[in-house]
Amino acid sequence: MAPQLSPATGWGVVHLFCRAGERTDRQALVSAVKGARADGHQVVPVSVLGHKADVALMALGPDWWRLRRFQTEVGQAGLEVVWSYVSLTEVSEYAAGLSEARKRPRLYPRLPPEGKPAWCFYPMSKRRGEAHNWYRLPYEEREALMAGHGAVGRGFSGRVLQLITGSAGVDDWEWGVTLFAESPTDLKEVVYTMRFDEASALYAEFGPFVAGMVGEVEEVLDGAGVA
Repeated sequence: MAPQLSPATGWGVVHLFCRAGERTDRQALVSAVKGARADGHQVVPVSVLGHKADVALMALGPDWWRLRRFQTEVGQAGLEVVWSYVSLTEVSEYAAGLSEARKRPRLYPRLPPEGKPAWCFYPMSKRRGEAHNWYRLPYEEREALMAGHGAVGRGFSGRVLQLITGSAGVDDWEWGVTLFAESPTDLKEVVYTMRFDEASALYAEFGPFVAGMVGEVEEVLDGAGVA
């Protein structure tokens, strides 16, 4: 077996968006999920609503090689990966002053949160346009904008859990955003509300959104029609 490859802090994260078909082996996928969990990694199965995929599998944990093996096992179980996203759990540079107790859930989250079955994922980056370039702003201004952005997000505390993972250097966008909420309305409201914040309105660019329902792997396969 390959030696473990781990981030210096935090965990690796891979979102696998899959299409089910006649070759999909229900028991093989259940075994793959259970095996990854037994090896100290988390897997969040999602039944995707819409045409972009049938099943999403969000896997996270300390070892990139183990995440790669899980991805292989998903393919061997007959799911076709139609899109994926790679990122790392992180603490933002603007949150460096947080206590260790508040940093830990960002670096080592326990997922999925109880009572929040509505789910969505989207990638995003900060704008580098001629008129609005996030990376030309002084740090103090960026810090103040992010403090205001965070204050808006905290207005949804208890209704929405947001996990922001860093992907600069490991995927096409700069961050991946995963939301868990009590209802689909919460997903819509939090994204809509935060887009009026200056940090988003002037400086954020968003990729495609994928939404669905968190469930046990068997429930997710039922939703995809896999007997």
